[in-house]
Amino acid sequence: MFEYLKKIFINDQQSNAVLDSKDAGSNDDKKIKVAACALFIEMAKADSEYSDEEREFIVSEMKNTFDLDKECVTELMELAERQIKESVSLYEFTGIINTTFSQEQKIELIESLWKLIYRDEKLNAYEDHLIKRIAGTLNIEHKRIIEAKLIVKEQLGLR
Repeated sequence: MFEYLKKIFINDQQSNAVLDSKDAGSNDDKKIKVAACALFIEMAKADSEYSDEEREFIVSEMKNTFDLDKECVTELMELAERQIKESVSLYEFTGIINTTFSQEQKIELIESLWKLIYRDEKLNAYEDHLIKRIAGTLNIEHKRIIEAKLIVKEQLGLR
């Protein structure tokens, strides 16, 4: 299993050319960025409607969270898409987040995922299920998931 994970997250020179040239971070930093981006993409696709608005939200979150320019984010999203296609489960991404993010950072990630979900002002059953799976693998209590959801809904003026 470790060999498979190692293989998936090994930097390949062509796929990381832009990230490598713009990002002075370590290989671990790149893994974290790819993992976070992959979770956002998976969430955006959960309701089978990956809209331009959702894509722009992900770009914005990646730019702001990791202080990247648009070109780097585009490359990051392409790399994350490839990793998603090769992945066996969400744990490949949540495992990286789980070992590197603090509990507060995990809650912030869940809040951002709720913001992504509510871009279209509705909650799909698949989105609800996926965010609970993600949060569960990040060791976030159900109560905290609901608190994050309510905070986001209030911020967005939704009931």
